[in-house]
Amino acid sequence: MSDTGTEPDAGLPLAGYTVAVTAARRKEELGALLDRRGARVVYAPAIRIVPLSDDTELVAATRRVLAEPVDLVVATTGVGFRGWLEAADAWDLPLVEHLRGARVMARGPKARGAIRGGGLVDAWSPESESSAEVLSHLLSGAEGPLEGRRIAVQLHGDPLPDLVEGLRATGAEVLTVPVYRWVLPEDVGPVRRLVASVVAGAVDAVTFTSAPAAASLLAVAGELGRREELVAALRDRVLAVAVGAVTAGPLEAEGIPTRQPERARLGALAREVVARLPERDPVLQVGAHTLQVRGYAAVVDGRVVELPPGPMGVLRALARRPGDVVPRAELVDCLPGGGDGHAVEMAVARLRAALGAPLVTTVVKRGYRLAV
Repeated sequence: MSDTGTEPDAGLPLAGYTVAVTAARRKEELGALLDRRGARVVYAPAIRIVPLSDDTELVAATRRVLAEPVDLVVATTGVGFRGWLEAADAWDLPLVEHLRGARVMARGPKARGAIRGGGLVDAWSPESESSAEVLSHLLSGAEGPLEGRRIAVQLHGDPLPDLVEGLRATGAEVLTVPVYRWVLPEDVGPVRRLVASVVAGAVDAVTFTSAPAAASLLAVAGELGRREELVAALRDRVLAVAVGAVTAGPLEAEGIPTRQPERARLGALAREVVARLPERDPVLQVGAHTLQVRGYAAVVDGRVVELPPGPMGVLRALARRPGDVVPRAELVDCLPGGGDGHAVEMAVARLRAALGAPLVTTVVKRGYRLAV
């Protein structure tokens, strides 16, 4: 969790929000992008990458590719394709020479760089950097008829069933090359804590950069007996932001709505969080003042005020029904651990002192309301 020891900066769009990062690779890069925009970042890598450079499965797949000429090659990730070429070189297998006669396609710029770095020529890459566009390109006939042709697809931990089965349906021989796989992290503690935080509403958004990470979070929640609670929270309260449609697949299958950037890049993912989180919380006009209630803070007249859980719970309840009187008995349920009418009065007193503006009005013998 990022913690600078200072008050959140009102000029930062994610100040007052908590955003979780489930990525294994490049988690620090994504976390830094969110942190610079003011978010409190929680790291909970839901997977870890196991390279297969010494794995018999990769050796066998490479030998199958080498058995006969290959017509088309699909490189899906830079690190994966580079690792495959390096592993084959270590085994003295002539993979690069074998692939020179094939048309090599890159799913994105990093895969394209790995192709060129390995001494090969990239023939084509999609604008969207998605496997779906690669499949569409091949099915369009742009590379000629596929029936009977040998196509090697470098996998990146995800079996890519839509791409692989879509190509096989044309009559092509598809050779899958699993360069690494994703498994649960050695320390599952952060993921378990993230499940609890999402269920408790202590996290405002969760970011996903791979389908296995999304599936892993759901699986860990299932092991804890909290899968239904997690799914309900992600459906109703906590924003799920996926880097692309494939990544969103396991979430969408559970009925969890996701937000996705137009381009599958970390910078675009961070910008999607910036665009979507604040828009969920309306800016209220309360008398002469403006108020926006965020995850763990309120923004009053452009000033970010971090609040303890009790006053925050009361403010959130009042903001859900601006101008309406909310009874003390109802506000008791908003306090962590519950309490009584006196506990509500104390929470309101602390809330008023923190806000520094007359936003909360007492309605005698009835309760409290925002002074809209």
